[in-house]
Amino acid sequence: MQNLRVAFFRFRILFFLLPIFLFSPNLLISKEVPKLSSHIIDETWTLTPGFEKEINDLLVQHEKETSNQVVVLLTSSLEDENLEEYSLRVAETWKLGQKGKDNGVLLFIAKDDRKLRIEVGYGLEGTLTDVLCHRIIEQEIKPSFKAGDFEEGIRNGVHKILDAIAGTYTIPPPKDYSYLGPFAFLGEMDGGGENIPITVRIFGSIFVFGILGIFTYLAANIPFFGWVLYFFLFPFWSLFPIALHGPDIGISIFLIYAIGIGLWKLYHLLTPHGRKRMKEKESSFGSSGGGSSSSSGGGWSSSSSGSSSFGGGGGSFGGGGSSGSW
Repeated sequence: MQNLRVAFFRFRILFFLLPIFLFSPNLLISKEVPKLSSHIIDETWTLTPGFEKEINDLLVQHEKETSNQVVVLLTSSLEDENLEEYSLRVAETWKLGQKGKDNGVLLFIAKDDRKLRIEVGYGLEGTLTDVLCHRIIEQEIKPSFKAGDFEEGIRNGVHKILDAIAGTYTIPPPKDYSYLGPFAFLGEMDGGGENIPITVRIFGSIFVFGILGIFTYLAANIPFFGWVLYFFLFPFWSLFPIALHGPDIGISIFLIYAIGIGLWKLYHLLTPHGRKRMKEKESSFGSSGGGSSSSSGGGWSSSSSGSSSFGGGGGSFGGGGSSGSW
């Protein structure tokens, strides 16, 4: 009787746990954390042995001098794992950094998923901040990764991580647009247009200015509603040129529009010849459609360097760092 009760109890536990395992396959199968055998581990066979030795020697020397443990892991895929959760699991499993100092850093790259993350231990979060990690990913690593040069991206990222820890890699101060006078606020909207490839800027300008040109022609030649349209186009003639060409060129284009079209409309408003010409334009606009209007167009690997005895020092992580994709 006692054995029957135990069997029944076990059956009830299995009955309640079965749906969890059925609908949560990640509880049954999760991506394995590789063995920590070196300061750089390549599971994809992407990196050359010479490059691995270069980075490994650099990080070994850095650890000897500072006790900070910085490790690079390049894997093929996350295998449906969450980027932040898996990278944190790797860092905690390896226990990067020294116990009590928590001075470990993991540069994790999932090559096929085009995702990466810098995981930072508690002890280095004050110097290797989330903001700096984000900048390192966006400015130092991703451009090379996008070009297919993983070695250069990793090299840049590792060096900048070490520089940030040393306090020599900082975010540059914001640009000073005070020289633009009353238009300084427009400079704050600069999104780095001068860094956009020239071909993109050329085709973007043709498209944007082509559309704005149609409305500008109407604004310049329609007698009354043209004034409304003239002022309505101000933000478009300022924001789009700034986005494509930066604040200096963008504001110049805006001033050419604002002053040029403004003087043109004042000429037609204040001079006899201009008023006569505007009346002719008004007649042509009014009679062109014959009382009706029509419009056309639409809406606008594993590493060969290092020894198997290498391991973490017992450091802790709390999720500090930054993630990115390319």
